[in-house]
Amino acid sequence: MFARFLAILPLFFVASSLHAADPKADEPAALEVSQDTVLDPNRTYGRIVITKSNVTLDGRGAWLVGSTAGKPKEFRGIAVSAKGVSDVTLKNVNAKGWETGLRVEDGSDWTIEGCNFSDNFHDPAFGWGENGRRGGIVLERVAKSVLRKCKANRVWDACVLVGCREVTVEENDFSRTSNTCLKLWNSSQNVIRKNNLSYGIRIDPGEVHARDSTSVLIESGSNDNRFVGNDCTHGGDGIFVRVLNGWVSTGNVFEENDVSYANNNGFEAWSPRNTYRKNKANHCSYGFWLGASDQTSLIDNEASFNGLSSGHHNSPHLPEAGHAGIVFMFGPSSHTICRGNVCEGNNGAGIAAIGDLDPKNPKWKAFHWIIEQNTLKKNRWGLYLQHADWLHVGSNSFVENSKADIHDAGNVTNFLRLTDADTSSRPPRAKLTGPDRARVGQTVRFDASASTDSDSRPLQFGWNFGDGSGSRSTLPIFAHVFEKPGFVRLGLTVHNGRLSDLAWRDLYVTEELPELGTENNAAAWSWIDPQSKATFANDGDVTLCGKVSMRALVQPYSGGRVSLLYPSSKQAGWKLDGRRELVFWVKTINEHVPAWQDLNPLVTLHESDSKFLRLTPRRDLLSQPPYNEAREGWTYFAVPLAGDATWERSGSDIETANYLTIGFDSWGAPPLRIWIDGLAWRRAECSPVAPRQDSQVSKRPGMPPSQPSTN
Repeated sequence: MFARFLAILPLFFVASSLHAADPKADEPAALEVSQDTVLDPNRTYGRIVITKSNVTLDGRGAWLVGSTAGKPKEFRGIAVSAKGVSDVTLKNVNAKGWETGLRVEDGSDWTIEGCNFSDNFHDPAFGWGENGRRGGIVLERVAKSVLRKCKANRVWDACVLVGCREVTVEENDFSRTSNTCLKLWNSSQNVIRKNNLSYGIRIDPGEVHARDSTSVLIESGSNDNRFVGNDCTHGGDGIFVRVLNGWVSTGNVFEENDVSYANNNGFEAWSPRNTYRKNKANHCSYGFWLGASDQTSLIDNEASFNGLSSGHHNSPHLPEAGHAGIVFMFGPSSHTICRGNVCEGNNGAGIAAIGDLDPKNPKWKAFHWIIEQNTLKKNRWGLYLQHADWLHVGSNSFVENSKADIHDAGNVTNFLRLTDADTSSRPPRAKLTGPDRARVGQTVRFDASASTDSDSRPLQFGWNFGDGSGSRSTLPIFAHVFEKPGFVRLGLTVHNGRLSDLAWRDLYVTEELPELGTENNAAAWSWIDPQSKATFANDGDVTLCGKVSMRALVQPYSGGRVSLLYPSSKQAGWKLDGRRELVFWVKTINEHVPAWQDLNPLVTLHESDSKFLRLTPRRDLLSQPPYNEAREGWTYFAVPLAGDATWERSGSDIETANYLTIGFDSWGAPPLRIWIDGLAWRRAECSPVAPRQDSQVSKRPGMPPSQPSTN
């Protein structure tokens, strides 16, 4: 044994580079790695801390062992940790019996390869809710790194990426976990390729919903990631894009992943602008559940044999205990493309497009869809449509659907069915140029004349401005004048008589009014909440009106009502006679789950600290925004000083306002980021643009209104 010890010394053995660190009170001293190091595979180690950049740690199969007794949910400590170091290679290390196998914070250019972090913290009996980021691997604020051919089985979370950028995760076995196989939080531009992410599930025999466990969980600003060729089968969900705090995840591409045999949904998503291509979502309760997933494309996927009584069939929401291969439900679905998908043998619909089901006042429709070149075979309904508007349907193959090929369940408008004869040609390509901002009273021009058809067939054009005016055109170039400020959902469809394509704009219509405090006046803002601190800045990157917006970072934040105050001098002297409304735009990022509580935003006009007029929204306008796109964009508020059906007036009758406050209240205490722009008084009556309201209804106890769910 001693001879073997000496033989390893030339390989930069541990004696020269592992040093005792100051021990914590409740765990043994760590060994510090400060230079290239090779471990002895015949030795068992405790915890290791990597303290220097530009090092390699080769475990050569050595084990780092934490607890050897007790339950996995009681394991404590981190096997390998590092903070603030980069250019590190970690390979061939095994670790078990810890709360977390590997935790890296604030680094870049890591290579983690051939390591095994199985049999760490694991809690299959845990109920609903969050239970910490722990188990196999946790990377926080790590960039430009590679995680390859590692294992983490029988853990809570196999791999967690928090605030990570440009990380490649490939050919790992992160299967059989009690919470998630892979979790992303505010992590973008990562590549997830050819991993085993199966059996991410926490469920007891006979249990229905799997407690929100999932093979892959993506949330809170995790954008522009690529998921290619991963095995995400047999999860609670396969891949879940979750939005519990209004912070959506967009631009993700899912290609050739297999999410079949999920207990609930193969894919579940509540976020816009993601693309699903050539995936398999078979034998689940639903193949794709995509409520509140506007601007989504589904191309060449399989979504078959879902909701069968012989397999998974949880949460039947279609008639007659029906399910679907692809369904958009309980949330808006504007600008959607379903093309080339195979939906066979589903217990319900092949594809379902369903708007708001409120029997008294439906608030949105499934709006602006293309459904073409799909194979819809042996379902109950090929297409199931309800509360839907402006759909192009054509070149689909309908085979032996038992109830109907296309079922209109009511309130379906502007439906165009093209020929079903063209199942193989390429569709035309819509190309739209034009602004995403407009001013009240000014002409804006949108041009689709660069749209093309692969077979040079003539194109027909259809426009729709969702400003309530019913404005439409069939010309390739369209000009329009908006008469009211607010948000507009603009759509374009082009077709050649057989196939179609679409384009869209999220358009903000503003008006020119003298701004109060939101145009280079950040220094004049203050706040009310002694347990919080707000820092104000003029933001020229995130702006809507003028050249800058006012950005407030509330950190630390108490978790209670924080009111942003302008002007801090409290000597504005605004005479209210003749002023009808206070108007402003708001954009927020609230990291807490769930995000907002009570009523927001709360507007107060102060004559003095003790005499004020308060305008309180009658519902929380941040948790339930007036349109779905406000979750990631701007929300327009026009607050009438007299109050109305949306705003309740209380307090004193005042003639002069010397300062105003806009109050925000969240459930928790992570930092709040708030942008305010276009704050102004309006004298003349001018009602805002009023698109159909997209508030959503929670289907699970304890879920906030911004995130309904089917599980």
